[in-house]
Amino acid sequence: MIRDGKLWIANTKTGEPVYVLPKMANRHGLIAGATGTGKTITLKVMAESFSDMGVPVFLADVKGDIAGMINPGKDSEDMQKRIAKFGLATQGFEYHKYPVTLWDVFGKNGIQIRTTITEMGPLLLSRILDLNENQSSILSIIFKIADESNLALIDTKDLKAMLNYVADNNKEFEADYGTLNKQSIGVIQRAVVALEMAGGDQFFGEPAIDIRDWFTVGEQGRGMIHILDSQSLINNGTLYSTFLLWMLSELFETMPEVGDLDKPKMVFFFDEAHLLFKDTPKPLLEKIEQVVKLIRSKGIGVYFVTQNPRDIPDGVLAQLGNKVQHALHAYTPSDQKAVKAAADSFRENPAFKTADVIEALGTGEAVVSFLQEDGTPAVVEQVDILPPQSQMGGISDSERDAAIKASLLYSKYANGYDAESAFELLARMGVEKAEAEAKAKADAEAAKAAAKEQAAAEKAAAKEAEREANRRRRAAKSVGTTVAGTVGREVGKKVGKQLGGKFGQTLGGNTGAQLLRGLLNTLIK
Repeated sequence: MIRDGKLWIANTKTGEPVYVLPKMANRHGLIAGATGTGKTITLKVMAESFSDMGVPVFLADVKGDIAGMINPGKDSEDMQKRIAKFGLATQGFEYHKYPVTLWDVFGKNGIQIRTTITEMGPLLLSRILDLNENQSSILSIIFKIADESNLALIDTKDLKAMLNYVADNNKEFEADYGTLNKQSIGVIQRAVVALEMAGGDQFFGEPAIDIRDWFTVGEQGRGMIHILDSQSLINNGTLYSTFLLWMLSELFETMPEVGDLDKPKMVFFFDEAHLLFKDTPKPLLEKIEQVVKLIRSKGIGVYFVTQNPRDIPDGVLAQLGNKVQHALHAYTPSDQKAVKAAADSFRENPAFKTADVIEALGTGEAVVSFLQEDGTPAVVEQVDILPPQSQMGGISDSERDAAIKASLLYSKYANGYDAESAFELLARMGVEKAEAEAKAKADAEAAKAAAKEQAAAEKAAAKEAEREANRRRRAAKSVGTTVAGTVGREVGKKVGKQLGGKFGQTLGGNTGAQLLRGLLNTLIK
């Protein structure tokens, strides 16, 4: 609720109201406590208060019990007691619904949220795929090659096509990028397939979510509450936490610097926050700390919801100025250390011992410390959290379906499409390469056949020329022989007649003919 322009969250045990100051709300916060101690109620009360102030909110619904915010709260004897306890009747408390947009990575229980492989980036994607340092480096190179080749990485099939392309042509890239081990690429490919089998392929595609669509208000100027259904997503803790971290990074990279505002531009609740930091590699942890530290200058408030403050690294915990600590149970020495650490993170109140109170808190009770006007934390107080004004619990399938389709964003994001990207372009390149290779092979075979045909033709022409020459020689020889015989016979006749009369004439003619024919045959072969 809003009271005196501030977010009224709880009352002290003496009935004094406890507020979150709007201009300090983007200094981030923590909601911690064991299961069943009231963290979800605190989250809802804070989300409703931000919405009442016109601030959009994004939160994850891990158990399916937050979507009831689309409906007004229901009166009961217990609620009447709480309303009387807090004096809410005179403060304008009333049951009402809140403007809600339901989202779901898998598109079943909300409008489907998608992003692209490129927008996710190699660092976050490596975490989803559980890659080691070497494999992560290779994935970064894959992204760089795709970018330099103007090959858009939209969905998982684009990434697989790109991995195959680099693996098949790794020798071409080694001079610029070093050794790209095929075995490592194979590991990445198998990890992508495993991600697809876990449903991760539904997250990557188009239309990609435009973060700016979340900065909207609904009825009566209340900030839109965007609820991500995470009942299925939470089964894959790495995908869940990386997805939320991606959204946080997108907000950081998209939003301009605005400095200190009178109220946040948006508040982001990160439930099951311990998953974000579990087995997180150092480079990614450093990125998280950097984003949390700097995103407040973009007007974004981040609130981590987890069981134990120890789930949050010290570098991040130091950035969380507004703290709500529900009960912690100290059954073991380790638990006792956790309670003491939680108590030590608050500014001491001389009226009680914080560690003892944390162990004794009941459901709906907490110890809190919110930032004051000067930015310093207030003294820790034991408080009772206000009741929410919207419905507690889940909603029916018909209510959910109606709420999804009533959203103005439904038509924009409901239906995905497959734009031309790396998969199609590489497939086309493969076809073109195959066609070029086939054409080159056909041209080579045609040239070879043409050369063979030309050689055969030249050989045939040579044989024909030889036959023609022989024919002409034979013709010349025949004519020459006839002429030589005639000439030789006449000469022989004359010589034989002078020597031997008629007998000599005959003998001389025959001899002369034979002599000249033989001489001609010797000259013309």
